Amino acid sequence: MQNNLLQVLASSDLNRLRRLALSAQGLLQAQPFGRGRAGARRAINHLGYVQIDTLSVVERAHHHVLQSRVPQYLPEMMDQLLADGDIFEYWSHAAAFLPMDDFRFSLPYKHAIKSGQTHWYKTRDQALMADLLARVRSDGPIRARDLESGTAQRGAWWDWKPAKKALEQLYIEGDLMVSDRAGFQKSYDLTERVLPTGVDTRMPDLASFTSHLLDQQLRCHGLVSLKGLTYLRRNPALRQAMKTQVDERLAERTLEAVQLSCGEVFLLPAGALDQPLPRLNNRLRILSPFDNSVIQRDRLRALFQYDYQLECYLPAAKRQYGYFSLPLLYRGEFIGRMDCKAHRKIGQLEVRYLHLEPHCFDQDAVIAALVEALQAFCPLQQCNRVVLSAAHSEPLLRVVQAALMQQD
Repeated sequence: MQNNLLQVLASSDLNRLRRLALSAQGLLQAQPFGRGRAGARRAINHLGYVQIDTLSVVERAHHHVLQSRVPQYLPEMMDQLLADGDIFEYWSHAAAFLPMDDFRFSLPYKHAIKSGQTHWYKTRDQALMADLLARVRSDGPIRARDLESGTAQRGAWWDWKPAKKALEQLYIEGDLMVSDRAGFQKSYDLTERVLPTGVDTRMPDLASFTSHLLDQQLRCHGLVSLKGLTYLRRNPALRQAMKTQVDERLAERTLEAVQLSCGEVFLLPAGALDQPLPRLNNRLRILSPFDNSVIQRDRLRALFQYDYQLECYLPAAKRQYGYFSLPLLYRGEFIGRMDCKAHRKIGQLEVRYLHLEPHCFDQDAVIAALVEALQAFCPLQQCNRVVLSAAHSEPLLRVVQAALMQQD
């Protein structure tokens, strides 16, 4: 980083920097990408990926992320986008849906895995993989559950039967792709049969890949840190190439660097802070723990002073806010979190614990916005009513319960 180009950000500019980040994520506008299926496709193209997660305490992350940004989004639209070849499934920093236009940038990781780098499995049954690939080539797409089990034991992914491990290895190496999904039932087919006509399949060199990552992150985040640009990509050569790319753009003055009072340095396109931004509004956003805007926890803490951890991975005794707390965004700030669970059989969305940060906002306005957001959140959870079980204070519990009762 070229320190002579570093601008120390005035405290008065921090809110503008936050608005730039949230606007780039599509979290300030009413419908930044449009509506329905077309809006979902544009959202994924803009964001660069949507993380897939298996947790279903509330609707899964990939649907939640799009519901937060795309009016009239329905979960079945994701399966349609996959089947139509608008998106594909692969690994980003985690399992994700990615724009088909970015397919070629999945090739370096596939090549690394095929060349011996470990993703899931240290040992591979090459003979079984060859047999399985031949079966798909001759018989067509296959599902994991179609494979005959060689063992009676079935459980978490580390207990998968050998054939399923072989199937997943062929997928992560790039010989197979997910051709369609029905919920979490995936079908795999040969990559050449899944790819739409005209998709670029050229292997990018390191400079092209680095440039793609930098442009993508600037587009979807507005501002980036050097660490965040290669988030969870444990590749020293890539990190060095990224530093070189950043230094070149700083020298060209197409990028500028700003430093926050906490010492964190962010990079943004030159002149970005001078551009008009959407106005703040009173819409409250309920976000997924895996939302693109919050997944980089260090960035979230530095930029918004919001210390967030998903506590479902902690022992119950160590949880402060609950098993699956969802970040709450209001007027450009993260103002709280709530632990939720959808009881779908009885149509009830339970807020098991609500915590609001100490802010100067009008509490009545925040509660009104929260109740409105919860009502809009319910249909995605296959629920038709909301109950609040606990809050960080008794007065807050009573007032929110009363507001929810008025909606029944």
